Amino acid sequence: MSSSSSSSSSSLPSTKLPVKPIPGDYGPHFFGPIRDRLAYFYNEGRDKFFANRIQKYQSTVFKTNMPPGPPIASCSYVICLLDAISFSVLFDASKVEKRDVLDGTFLPSLAYTGGHRVCAYLDPSEPKHTSLKSFFLSTLAARHHKFIPFFQIDLSELFNELEAQISTKKEAYFNTLSDTMSFNYVFRLFCNKNPSETKIGSQGPKLVDKWLLFQLAPLGSLGLSPKILGYFEDILLRTFSFPFFLVKSDYKKLYDVFYEFGSSVLDEAQNEFGIERDEACHNLIFLAGFNAYGGMKVLFPGLIKWVALAGQTLHQRLADEIRAVIKAEGGVTLSALNKMVLAKSVVYEYLRIDPPVPFQYGKAKVDLVVESHDVAFEIKKGEMIFGYQPFATKDPKIFVNPEEFVADRFVGEEGEKLLKYVYWSNERETEDSTADNKACAGKNLVVLLCRVLLVELFLRYDTFQVEAGTFMFAPSVTFKSLTKASSST
Repeated sequence: MSSSSSSSSSSLPSTKLPVKPIPGDYGPHFFGPIRDRLAYFYNEGRDKFFANRIQKYQSTVFKTNMPPGPPIASCSYVICLLDAISFSVLFDASKVEKRDVLDGTFLPSLAYTGGHRVCAYLDPSEPKHTSLKSFFLSTLAARHHKFIPFFQIDLSELFNELEAQISTKKEAYFNTLSDTMSFNYVFRLFCNKNPSETKIGSQGPKLVDKWLLFQLAPLGSLGLSPKILGYFEDILLRTFSFPFFLVKSDYKKLYDVFYEFGSSVLDEAQNEFGIERDEACHNLIFLAGFNAYGGMKVLFPGLIKWVALAGQTLHQRLADEIRAVIKAEGGVTLSALNKMVLAKSVVYEYLRIDPPVPFQYGKAKVDLVVESHDVAFEIKKGEMIFGYQPFATKDPKIFVNPEEFVADRFVGEEGEKLLKYVYWSNERETEDSTADNKACAGKNLVVLLCRVLLVELFLRYDTFQVEAGTFMFAPSVTFKSLTKASSST
């Protein structure tokens, strides 16, 4: 045993940092995961769950359990990474496997994706990942000229509806309007058709929401209180997986419209990348519905919330910059957007402080050493690694005043150096999405749309006020006022 241990240790990568055992425990089989799950959702809450264990173990790397746990998940054991240095191992495809870990310790039934393991469930080492990811990147590249003009049309409709509701009701719930805008945009981008002109009409967001909810319900909470109601919710959501047949007819409607109106996209998948049309269509729905629309459900309300909370002074600075650049450039172009240094920084700061996808998972492909700032830890092949991004991107050893929304944090040469620690896209912000990594295929589009949202908002309005909360996985935003621009460009 001594010889085997020595051999194993010597085969591990060397490190100049002291190697320490990973603190923490998983608790008794079956009951330990449930203990941690109740603490995570009801007794402590998500952020306090992690903060309390950092304090307890005096370490940003430790062992714990992650939901949903048994009986839905056979194993919930993870090694948790909560600092900017250790977190980055999750991007290393040579060390960490991404097979079937999109939702962490829980894999929804493949019936939700037509029986296919879609690209998001594949590891880059799997041949099909290369063809599917290349297909996605090609599809997006072919539509780059539509990104801004399509979004401007949808934003104009959104703002008109916000104004109308505030005028009549004195407030406007942003999330529902944003969801409609997001689905319309994504569908038109991929299918070149307004969904209202198809058989799903205005039902697109509801169909996708139901499909998403039934897959992800075991990972979420309604935030019920008092605790006894929360425990009842826990039994309801995490004793059995939600069966696909409850959304089968809804998913069939989505499949039919994407198959019909996304025919040119499916042609490309089949002819250029050798992907069968049925599999390509299920992947397209996942890309459009889960990755794009599902991400936008969190992305846009979150951006609005943080910019609103930053206050009128920032609003004035953004309005001044945006209007001056647009006037000089003659319109909303990529060149113009790239000159708006404050607007760019605001978007990156939002993605840093409140990343729309907070979790990353992977399994160790080999025995490896993970370094934190001043300590190293050994992780064995096959162990599940979990990163909670909001802590990693608020690492106080990287960012000054990490809990504060600092609008110009990424302005200038020193600010730009920090971009390599912005991890929202399952990769460093300084790295590109390729067929060989798991970075979000639309990472550049996400940043672009956030910037266009700010531009169109402050071309039209001087300032605004919202009431913000949280519901399930997303920020909840209600507009209370919109002050129209006092001058036009």
